[in-house]
Amino acid sequence: MGYLTMSAVANVALAGILIFTVLSSNSPQNIAAPTTVRTSRVGGTLRPMQRKMTSSRCAVNAEFPHNNENPLRIGTRGSPLALAQAHETKRRLEEAFPHLREGGVTINVISTEGDERLDIALAEIGGKGLFTKELDVQLLLNKVDICVHSMKDVPTYLPDGTILPCNLPREDTRDVFISSKAKTLADLPDGSVVGSASLRRQSQILAKYPTLKVVNFRGNVQTRLKKLGDGVVDATLLAYAGLKRMNMEEHATSILEQEDMLPAISQGAIGIQCRTNDEASLAYLAALNHPETKTCVDCERAFLAALDGNCRTPIAGQAKIIDGKLHFRGLIARPDGTDLFEVVREGAPADAVKIGKEAGEYLLPNVDETFFIVPGQENDVKLAAPARA
Repeated sequence: MGYLTMSAVANVALAGILIFTVLSSNSPQNIAAPTTVRTSRVGGTLRPMQRKMTSSRCAVNAEFPHNNENPLRIGTRGSPLALAQAHETKRRLEEAFPHLREGGVTINVISTEGDERLDIALAEIGGKGLFTKELDVQLLLNKVDICVHSMKDVPTYLPDGTILPCNLPREDTRDVFISSKAKTLADLPDGSVVGSASLRRQSQILAKYPTLKVVNFRGNVQTRLKKLGDGVVDATLLAYAGLKRMNMEEHATSILEQEDMLPAISQGAIGIQCRTNDEASLAYLAALNHPETKTCVDCERAFLAALDGNCRTPIAGQAKIIDGKLHFRGLIARPDGTDLFEVVREGAPADAVKIGKEAGEYLLPNVDETFFIVPGQENDVKLAAPARA
């Protein structure tokens, strides 16, 4: 089956599942534990983003039906990094719930369009959902019980019938510079070629080093390192978190501080998704959730949602809790780095979503339908301007 056919099948399946979910949402078996729901307007439709459990009933009273004869099924992409994150989730589940040891958790690999179409820039084929759509389908079809994601790949909306209630403790959020020809970006000679599929990285590189050239550079970590070693590009940037999770930190030439390269929204965070009416999975994930990480991720995703952002827009943001206060910094830029707007906010962690949303709304007036069109490239792929409420 070709790539486009596979994508079409996933789209049709997901659409059918969502229609069924809406029609059956009033049945008793589909009523979830009490939740507070935040929504995002996408294409004129309100969809759930995140739901925060307000009752401990699931954690206290839910039955745990999983064992080696009926294992808890983890859905994941098949890249080495995705598998490392799935195995970390499996390990944490087995540590928290001894009855899941000895075969009580399995890992199911699901191929996604984003993994298969490596010859095309993400901006040209749809952005973040390319790494999650097929996992959503398998989750809603009850082929898996939970899905493990890199949070930076997850759209700001989720399909009806699913929820993302859990973030594991966050890894280092910084990017790293990798090259055999220079120690830092500043040391690269004029005209050097930097490989990156990220418009966020591209815009920030070109804003500071306009004499460098940035080219599309996709693939998993191992593939990109091989291309770099083969001389396809002079340097590349990767997320430090991914290298650390795969014990590959030695490949980093230098670590870029956030003042030099603001990370992607939710970078370094693992998110775990389940069905809204699956009380056993909700209870498992409540035990694994790291509240501080989730608070910061919720803030960053609210910023992204306010700007209607995805892989097709150069947006960055980072929230941290320092001495009990949440600090947020965000930016949006033209792909060629010629314009870059920043915002800084701080406040109580309890107001994380409000802080992120207001930061995004503050930047929104700076962006119109021409903002993402690079002069001289008007006929190239057009990046949609953020929608205004």
